[in-house]
Amino acid sequence: MLKKERYGVTSHTNEIVDQYTLEKGEFSLSVITWGGTITSLIIPDKDGKKGEITLGYATLREYESNSPYFGTLVGRYANRIKEGKFKIDGQEYQVPLNDNGLNALHGGTVGFNSRVWGAESEEDEEKATLKLSLFSEDGEMGFPGNLTVNVDYVLYKTGKLEIDYRATTDKTTPVNLTNHAYFNLAGEGTILDHNLQLECDGYLPVDDNLIVTGEIKDVTGTPFDFREGKPIGRDIEAAGGYDHCLVLSDKGESLKRFAYVEEPVSGRTMALYTTKPGVQLYSGNFLNGSDVGRDGVPYYQHGGFCLETQHLPDAVNFPHFPDSLLRGGEIYSHKTVLEFNV
Repeated sequence: MLKKERYGVTSHTNEIVDQYTLEKGEFSLSVITWGGTITSLIIPDKDGKKGEITLGYATLREYESNSPYFGTLVGRYANRIKEGKFKIDGQEYQVPLNDNGLNALHGGTVGFNSRVWGAESEEDEEKATLKLSLFSEDGEMGFPGNLTVNVDYVLYKTGKLEIDYRATTDKTTPVNLTNHAYFNLAGEGTILDHNLQLECDGYLPVDDNLIVTGEIKDVTGTPFDFREGKPIGRDIEAAGGYDHCLVLSDKGESLKRFAYVEEPVSGRTMALYTTKPGVQLYSGNFLNGSDVGRDGVPYYQHGGFCLETQHLPDAVNFPHFPDSLLRGGEIYSHKTVLEFNV
């Protein structure tokens, strides 16, 4: 089933924001055109009881006013760029600083997360699809090149959610797109007892401002080693909370499984696949109760986790990282798949 309804009107630009709800089998996904934001993802538990597994707000005003990026599409460049600066062919570009005045985070002060996307939907017996589109002008947020972006959410009745990203440009530009959904497979409490397994053999150390240093270190013997699977909370204190990019063991560009999450009480599981080389593991360190969820319950520290598939952070400033530049005539293509089960 597909449903479209008015969600609200943006406060600054008076643009209409719609919400699309895709229902297939026992699964339901809701997305608003503001930021391509996932506002709800409902799946059954081991007893067949349906429940919400993402963090989110009840109103558009809350999404506009707050900045945890709950469920949003982020770009033009996900994660942090040191001091918002980078060079292409000798020319320096400056992205507005929106990370404590020090760095550019998730594309600057007005990233793709706070733009209204175009939308079309379609459905067949097996799946429902929401097709989103956005045009980012040359110079927007300091980035070069006119960029055309398409993102498809595809929900299958089997419990699989595909997110397909594509982009083209007329001028060389950095591109790094991801979704910033926060998950809690229990639907409440913290995610510390969620068991997480990651096929990642490296991690990127960060400085005090969470900027990567350029090193890629082996996870062996560190809090970042999830290869055998462990509760997220086991080594979280030793890590100082997780907000780090991990490097997949499989360095190829084919779609591969890199993560498996299991919540012991509900029995819900989530397997994740991606074509990208890195994943940002974030454990909701900055949630402090000031953000109140759609059901009126505040979100506290470690109330949700993110697994943001992406290029390595600040790759535009580290030539030894996999290339994050998109050139004219090329197509940026990235797929992430989430499979839910019990």
